[in-house]
Amino acid sequence: MALFGTDGVRGVANVDLTAELAVDLAIAAAHVLGEIGAFAGHRPKAIVAQDSRASGDFLESAVVAGLTSAGVDVYRVGVLPTPAVAFLVKESNADLGVMISASHNPMPDNGIKFFAKGGDKLADQVEAQIEARLGESWNRPTGLDVGRIFFDESAKKRYIEHLLSTMSTKLTGLKVVVDCANGAASTVAPSAYEQAGAVVTAISATPTGWNINENCGSTHLDNLINEVKKSGADIGIAHDGDADRCLMVAKNGEIIDGDQILNILATAYLAEGKLNKQTVVGTVMSNLGFIKSMQAADIKVEKTAVGDRYVLEKMLENDYTLGGEQSGHIIMRQFSNTGDGLLTALQVMQVVVKSKKSLQELASAMQKYPQILINVKDVAKEKLAASAKIKDAILESEKELAGSGRVLLRASGTESLVRVMVEANDLELAQKVADSLAQLVRSELKQ
Repeated sequence: MALFGTDGVRGVANVDLTAELAVDLAIAAAHVLGEIGAFAGHRPKAIVAQDSRASGDFLESAVVAGLTSAGVDVYRVGVLPTPAVAFLVKESNADLGVMISASHNPMPDNGIKFFAKGGDKLADQVEAQIEARLGESWNRPTGLDVGRIFFDESAKKRYIEHLLSTMSTKLTGLKVVVDCANGAASTVAPSAYEQAGAVVTAISATPTGWNINENCGSTHLDNLINEVKKSGADIGIAHDGDADRCLMVAKNGEIIDGDQILNILATAYLAEGKLNKQTVVGTVMSNLGFIKSMQAADIKVEKTAVGDRYVLEKMLENDYTLGGEQSGHIIMRQFSNTGDGLLTALQVMQVVVKSKKSLQELASAMQKYPQILINVKDVAKEKLAASAKIKDAILESEKELAGSGRVLLRASGTESLVRVMVEANDLELAQKVADSLAQLVRSELKQ
């Protein structure tokens, strides 16, 4: 089974993802990137950051050890969001970046994701080369050729300044609650939103190393909904552990997902003449309501596999300016080549202020189709594509929906599970079809 998933290498820290593996990955990455010309003619430089997990301490140390032993100078920036690494790599002209994070996964997990020169995630073929080079024998540098370690204390400030530079309107008077998931957003989000002019209340913003994503953040919205209603805030913002996602909550407690956020931004981009080729990029998980809303606005939707890296690939391939996922990964190429939850929140809040409409009003332009998503855990997900019985069941389910919905089954790229998604204009029908398919997946793909 491939080591790299849709977003780097992930697993239970100190079991699947060990210090030894982290060292080897860093060394192999340095060798591969060096050989494909990323370090041509100069001493290589890397940016390394982590989210707030306790295991990030030993994994970051291992990655730094691997890189410096391979002759790379490392600039450690501490606990910062994943998109901050992408920005800092580009801004400082570094040769690569490494983020230690498992994003929205539970605290015991951790992950390693690499960024190439310019701040882009590595291509699949480059990740495959890194995996193939693990543990190989190599000529170790000595003396002046070993890497050095530096602490970049200005990185946080520069990232916030970058976020604020994307704004043309102050958020004066906007009352906001932000759930930082006790993760990387805790170090920057409240300050960024306050400096943009908003009145900010931060919750789940006290990381201990053990409480990241624990009943908080973009995967657990109840606390945010309650706080928005209780405080009378205009908007609630939810980030995940590494802050590359953004989901929102309207004043009345309604959840605003990535499709609705993308709908708001695409409409605003179109009005401002910023939506190149009148096209937005979504994924196979994009809600049918989003597709129909875009069609009504005469905006074309291109779909990709799930994963913001695939969204970006499509955007770069065709020079599109906006794309994203239902999960809240939104890419605005005018400002960044990766999903950035803080940037997304700031841009949506700016639309709210400029339009003089509430978030609820803006989101209501898109009518969501009822969507049932069931995560079937502890199954042999690699057998999904080969199951004729499951394929037949999907075809039968699509007939039952009779053109008024759709079915999607996919193996998760980051966790050991199969996702069963059913959309229909009838919630009870969607639930019935999803339950039936999930039961079949459990029985057919037993481990």
